[in-house]
Parts: sequence; structure tokens; C-alpha cells
Amino acid sequence: MRRSGSTLAMVGGLCLAIAGTAPALAHEHPSGITDLVTPAVVRIEATANVDITLLDHIGELVHVERSYRVPIGSGTGTVVNPEGGIVTLTRVVTTDRDVRIHAANKIFAEHHKVKIPADFERHRLKDDRLDHHLQECYPPKRSTATCIVDVTTEITVFPNISPADEKGFKAEIVRAGDTPDSPAVLSPVGRADGSAGLPTAPLAATVPSKEGSPVAVAGFTGRPAANLPETVDIAHLRAGGAGEGGRQFKDPENKVDEPRKLGALIDKGLLGGPVIEDKKGEVVGLLVGGGTEARMIGIREVTKALAEANVTPGRGPIDAAFEQALTRFHTHYYGDAVPAFQRVLDLYPGHTVAAAHLKTSQAKRGTAEDQATRTAATSTDTPRGAPLWPFVAGGGLLVLAVLTTAFLLWRRRPADTGPDTGPATGPGTAADTRPPLLDPPSVPPRQVLDDQADSTRVVSRSFPALPKLSSTAPGPVLVARDPGAQTGPDVKPADATVQQKYCTGCGMRLGPAHSFCGYCGQPTKT
Repeated sequence: MRRSGSTLAMVGGLCLAIAGTAPALAHEHPSGITDLVTPAVVRIEATANVDITLLDHIGELVHVERSYRVPIGSGTGTVVNPEGGIVTLTRVVTTDRDVRIHAANKIFAEHHKVKIPADFERHRLKDDRLDHHLQECYPPKRSTATCIVDVTTEITVFPNISPADEKGFKAEIVRAGDTPDSPAVLSPVGRADGSAGLPTAPLAATVPSKEGSPVAVAGFTGRPAANLPETVDIAHLRAGGAGEGGRQFKDPENKVDEPRKLGALIDKGLLGGPVIEDKKGEVVGLLVGGGTEARMIGIREVTKALAEANVTPGRGPIDAAFEQALTRFHTHYYGDAVPAFQRVLDLYPGHTVAAAHLKTSQAKRGTAEDQATRTAATSTDTPRGAPLWPFVAGGGLLVLAVLTTAFLLWRRRPADTGPDTGPATGPGTAADTRPPLLDPPSVPPRQVLDDQADSTRVVSRSFPALPKLSSTAPGPVLVARDPGAQTGPDVKPADATVQQKYCTGCGMRLGPAHSFCGYCGQPTKT
């Protein structure tokens, strides 16, 4: 009964869900299924550490040493395997601007007290002597150079954990693309996040081809913090577009200028962020663009870059536990979701999405919203809204089937006795007046079939009555007429009467040559 109630409730819920979504078939709205991806979204900041030495020999030779941290790029990345493999855009971690020029401008301005912008452009000074030294400081390096420059790139990854990791962990470029908007692959260095690894995002096999396919975008507009969680927004893909040119975005109802909206998010930090397919919650591409336009490079380019970098995407134990917990949570089994989310936090204590859903599950556990509570109630009560007539009809059919089967079995049982032809005269009946010692051993009755065409009957026949004692037989020998003997005009008189001997001890029928009773051993007398 409990299984039947829960099944009806689930079917009813599915019917309501289908009915509720029917009006939306003309325009699909994103459902916001991003939980599988957002734990794997990270903030990426790339800087160039520039160590520069200025050889000032205008007067006495002086070595002026400075170190500068020059921002290269920042944006969003996605972890694609438990070992920490990350995919983002090339222009997030590299730049086409020469950081050596930036360092030369700064060191000259600081040391010689001149006004030079701290940018990436070459400048000229009014003082010819200083200008000559400045031009010799700019790259490329020459034998007459006045500056010695050493540049190293530092990439810092800030994971989506709580409490926030202010230091992050370092990563290196495994593979950079040929263009700024091509995928780049990173690998962590110098830090292990436990034996379970990192949360990962599932990658889709293909990109939705339908016009107006709903998607979601995710990323960080700054370093993750308690007051700065990941940003998630919705969008729709246009049909067509492939390669690094990417797919464009467009609202099917033209209510929102999606390219401008997403372009603003890209400028704030969502550059390289994942584009998430709506049905399965898988990554279908990376976000590129900025300003008033936004595009998506497809998953084919992403997987190609991963293959060239020898980085295999995959899922880990954290993801397996998290998916099980999400299944319980999104089906409203909040009581079952609590230990499942606690398991996720045991594997990865900083899992922000698991922590948020655990708090919600604890608040709703045992309430009317908990599906487990509803299921328990249906075991004692009739499901709300479920009609009773199917149960009544089913019970009536079951009883009818049992009664019909019993009646058929009763009709097919074999008959115990034949038709009533008068009082029984067999042994043991009231009409049997023979002495007990003369009764023959009990013999099971034989069944005789009636060959009449109009009926089939089983007729039983009792053992024939013992014959009376003959006065002419010598000694204890008994004489009887064989009931099966034939009579008639063609039968000789000698055959009409057959001498039959019986044992005087037990009454057993004896043959003509018997000297002892085969039943009790009593000797016969002739």
C-alpha cells in the first residue's frame, strides 16, 4: 500500500510538472540548474613579476633595482578534473602588452624624477640625454642597454570555498592558445587539496543547436569572499556559429539585450567563465567578448585544447557524493539529503554549494515540504486527492477470482461413491451378519466404468458375501457358489457348482492344492 501511494504521488507530480511546463514550450526559460558546475568555478588572476635593474651612468655609475607586479589579466576558470586541471581563455593568463616597457617607464620616472605615464607605451623626454638613456632601457635587450629586465609570470587561483581562501594556490600554463580568445589549460603547482582532489564540472559532448536554447553563465567579479559569491545569470544561444568565432546570444522575446548584459559581466570578471547547458547542467563552452558584445566558444575547442595539453577531464569522489546529495535535495527528500551533504563536506570542507543546501535541508527536514514525511503519511492515510474506487474494484476482482478458482476445483474432484442402489452389503456394513473370523482381508474397491454414452460414472462394488456352510462337505471345508460362474443351457452341470475351500482360522480363500493358509499359516484338513 505504501508503494502504491508513493507511486501515485510521483505520477501525479510528474503530470502537474508537465502540465505546468506546457505553456512554456514556445519560449524555454532556463531552469537555473548550475549546481553541478558552480563548485568548480574559480577566480584566476595573472600577474608578471618584473625585476629590473637601471644602470645609471649619467654621473657616477649607479645600479637601481626595482621589482614590480604588473597585472596581466583576470577572469574565471573551470576545474575539469580532480587533480586541478583548469580551462580558461588565453587572454586571462597572457597579454600581448610588453610588461618590460611598463617597468622601464616606472623606474625612470621614480629615479630621475620625471613625468612618464606608468603604461605600456614608449615615451620621449625633452632632455636629450635622459631620453637617450630611456630609449636604451626599452626592449629589446642590446649591448648598450641601460636596463636589465627579468620577467616571470605568476598565476593565482582562488577556489570557490567557504571560508574564502585569501592566498589561493599557484598554477602554471600547460597550454596557451594561438589567439587571445582561444582556450588555455592550467595545472596547479605547489599545493595539494587533500586526497579527494577538487570539485569538477561535467563537460557536454555537443552544443545545443536550437535557436534560443537556454543556458546559464557563471563566474566571479572579484576574489571569492563571504559577501562576494559566484555570479550566475541566464541567456539564450543563437543558432549557427562555430570555431573560435563563437556563438552569439539573443533573447527570443527581445526583452533583454543579452550581448550587452553579458558583455558587462565579462568586463567585471566573467571572462572565460563556463556557459552551462540548461537540461543536464553541463559546460557547453566558455564566455568571450566584452563591452557591448558577448559570444561563446564551443566545447569542441575546449576538449581539443585539453587533448593537446594531455589533460583528461574527469569526475572524482567529491562529485559522485555531491550528485547523490543533489538528487535527494532536488526531489525534496530533505531528511535523506542531510547526511549526504555532510558526506560531501567531509570530503571537501569548503564546498559552498553543499554547505548552503545542507542548511536548507536541515531547516526543511521533517516538515510538510519533506517528501519523506509525505511518504510516511501515505502509509497510514489515503493519499490526498487519490480516488478510492480503484482499490475497491481491485479488491472485488481479487475475491471473485479466488471464489471462481475454488468452485472449479470443487467441480473437478473425483466421485467417492456410485449411485445409490440400495443398502450396502459389503464387509463392515450393518447388513453384514457374517462371523468376524470369516471376514476376508480388506480389499480396495475396484472402479468400474459405465460405457453408456450419455454419462460417465464410477461404480464401486463391495466384496461378495461369504457362502453358507455346506452340510455335505467333510470337515471344516466350506462350499460356495462362485458368483462369477456362468449359468445357462450351454454350461455343463459339473461347472455349475465349484468347490471352494476357506481357512478355518482366518477365513482366507484357499486353492485346491493348499495345505496351509497363506495368510495365517493354519494347516488345512482335507
